[in-house]
Amino acid sequence: MSEQRFAISISLRSLLVTGLLLLLTVLVWQVRGLALIVMTSVIVAAAIAPVVDQLERLRLPRWLATVVSYIGLISTLVGVGLLAGPTVFQQVESLIRQVPIFVEVVRRLLEDGAALLGENQSELISELFDPQAISRWALGSTKQLVLRSYGLTRNILGTAFSTVLVLFLSGYMVADKRTLLNGLVRLLPQPWEDRFAAQLRPVGIRMGGYIRGRLLVSIVLGVGITIGLSLLGLKDYALGLGAIAAVTNLVPFLGPILGSVPALLVALSLGGWSPLWVLILFVIVQNLETYVLDPLLVGSTVGIHPLYQLLAVLGGAQLLGIIGALIVPPWFAGVAVLIENLYLRPKIVAERRQVVLTKTPGTIIATQSLPPQTSLDA
Repeated sequence: MSEQRFAISISLRSLLVTGLLLLLTVLVWQVRGLALIVMTSVIVAAAIAPVVDQLERLRLPRWLATVVSYIGLISTLVGVGLLAGPTVFQQVESLIRQVPIFVEVVRRLLEDGAALLGENQSELISELFDPQAISRWALGSTKQLVLRSYGLTRNILGTAFSTVLVLFLSGYMVADKRTLLNGLVRLLPQPWEDRFAAQLRPVGIRMGGYIRGRLLVSIVLGVGITIGLSLLGLKDYALGLGAIAAVTNLVPFLGPILGSVPALLVALSLGGWSPLWVLILFVIVQNLETYVLDPLLVGSTVGIHPLYQLLAVLGGAQLLGIIGALIVPPWFAGVAVLIENLYLRPKIVAERRQVVLTKTPGTIIATQSLPPQTSLDA
């Protein structure tokens, strides 16, 4: 009877915990705009914290090191935006306007190829390949993805305010991180307070390392692709295509492929050997990223299988748009640290200890059950 009452109490406790988690999820979803700002702030703080720590080792007060780091970050972003921003937006806008022309070129090439196989195949291509429908779908999907991110801040003023708020919150987190983190872990009961306190540094390293690595790789590849396309005769769109490739490269697996599509469409419209050279350029860039840049700039700090990274990117994009595709993977990397250190490793240690404890008594029992050595010899 007592065992039955114990099982019922555990069941009620599980239901209570589940209900609280569901309520918390609903509340977070209702204030997802604020949650998005906080999540972004944490990622920015984790990414810039090593710079602040380094300046603090040079005997600068932490608040001054934070101010210097953020002034440098903002100055760099504003400088790059003023220098390259207008050209990038102009070229991307021109590319969007000419999407129907590029798709029409692809349709004609497919029809010419199908005509070599027979007249019926050529007519089938004409019926199935509708340039206007494809253009509307591509532009509509892109617009929907952008609006999903933009809708969280409602308007331009809200977007600007959110950006300032992210910088302010992340700066405050970096400047006073010890007090903030100690206050958070104290909310947990023992022994979880000490366990989570020991994981704060690994989580920060993993999250910051992921976003820094991915951004550095994307920037290097974007610059390289821009230079390569300029040399291949696509100067009018090189900067815009390089920016598109840099952004899409943040997506594992599919990113390089998505980034190569606009460049290949432009190359097909030029004709000649341009498509082949552009394809070779992106193959070289992809191998450079896989075998040189990722091991060098990202290294082993991420510790997440690329497939899980892809699922995190797709899930973030589905929920929060472009911003979600950028901020969800670092959080996924941080949660992976907690799962690895608080669950998987203790589980492995407990299983090994159990195996040792199981084998040791068995050995003793087997030894004690053997007859004396003299009887065996006899």
